[in-house]
Amino acid sequence: MRINKECILPIIIGSLTLFNNAVNAIWLDTNNVTTIIEATALIAQGTLDYYEGYKVGGTIGMFTAPYYWWEAGGAWGSLIDYTYFMQNDTLVPTIKAALLYQTGQDNNYIPLNQSTTEGNDDQGFWGIAVMGAAERNFSNPEKPEQAWLTLTQAVFNTMAARWDEAECNGGLRWQIFQWNSGYDYKNSVSNGCLFHIGARLARFTGNDTYVDWAEKVWDWMYGVGFLTEGDWWFVYDGAQIESNCTNITKYQWTYNQGLMLAGCAYLYNYTQDEKWLNRTLNLLNGAQVFFNNSIMYEAACQPSNNCNNDQRSFKAYFSRFLGATSILVPQTYDIIRNWLVTSANAAARSCSGGTDGHTCGLNWFVGAWDGYYGLGEQISALEVIQNLRVGDLPGPLTAHTGGSSEGNPAAGYGTIQTNASPLKLNSGDLAGAGIITAIIGVSLIASGLWLII
Repeated sequence: MRINKECILPIIIGSLTLFNNAVNAIWLDTNNVTTIIEATALIAQGTLDYYEGYKVGGTIGMFTAPYYWWEAGGAWGSLIDYTYFMQNDTLVPTIKAALLYQTGQDNNYIPLNQSTTEGNDDQGFWGIAVMGAAERNFSNPEKPEQAWLTLTQAVFNTMAARWDEAECNGGLRWQIFQWNSGYDYKNSVSNGCLFHIGARLARFTGNDTYVDWAEKVWDWMYGVGFLTEGDWWFVYDGAQIESNCTNITKYQWTYNQGLMLAGCAYLYNYTQDEKWLNRTLNLLNGAQVFFNNSIMYEAACQPSNNCNNDQRSFKAYFSRFLGATSILVPQTYDIIRNWLVTSANAAARSCSGGTDGHTCGLNWFVGAWDGYYGLGEQISALEVIQNLRVGDLPGPLTAHTGGSSEGNPAAGYGTIQTNASPLKLNSGDLAGAGIITAIIGVSLIASGLWLII
């Protein structure tokens, strides 16, 4: 059991606690497979301490509050790779049940319990998880409409159908539905997910239509200024549509850099086109901003200790995407290997907190547990350590190299929630909503007066 997991503030710890935690840190020898297996087993178990689906009344596939649905998709993607890299099928039934339970009635990862709050990036991270399942030959579902590749294609198709030419000459909005905060914002993570999934589908299926889409997304992101140009490519957060996407929010996040980096690596591995190699190498150069003495950190929020729950998980996906890039583009292997080894050692030392003794922290520079804890901290440590094995096993499969998941290029088309245009309310809808609101308000006032009388 952990200390109160609902608390999101760091625990103040003294120098004596830091010393004790350093002594009790998870033992890791980055050249010894046995210690990697033992370390990741503890961290994976710690990850599932936050899982709601094991509990009476819990929801299959969901993690406890305050972790949102999108992060659950990210976590299952981490655990899919855990089963593969550690050759451990113990968690396969749990992971498979979670992935299938959350597909939604149209098998496109827009489940009813999320359909009014879900963003494009949320759906994208579940799509990335099942794409990983297809590439790892993860236990195949029985229903063909729920095959991992088919589910990925449904996510891609429904996201691509929301491409919005009306504002900023293209791109995906952050949110799917106009009533959600962020509907008027176009960002790199949503578009990066579409680019990244398209790149992986191109490589897996051999269908160049996905390459065309990846090119389209890349060109738009570059044209609008979300991607910088030069020897060091940076990926910026996004922009409001009211400024025609000209006033860019220049925050840099590890997972955005990773989405674009690995997407380019998949495209180069598939097409052998030099431009994708150059883009991979330039994005890798830009990724240096997320390392200090080769130890990974979230540069936009970690130094000021204001990373929120979402941001505390970003290093997990970045580690995963770095690992994939190092295999898909061998020219990157040595640089990435050094980052992963150094960061994995530092992360292991942070996994010494809580009453279980292997709760992982956020700040890997401390040399011990820093008092932060949560789902994001666990999967970040898990990913950076398990990706030490990325060179020990075959890389991501394709349909031509043994990938067994069945696809459906038309998956996701024709579903109600995924029409080409996001839901919009016209003047009649808004007037009707106003009338209903007024009626409800009068009714509440009348009821209150009746009670008083």
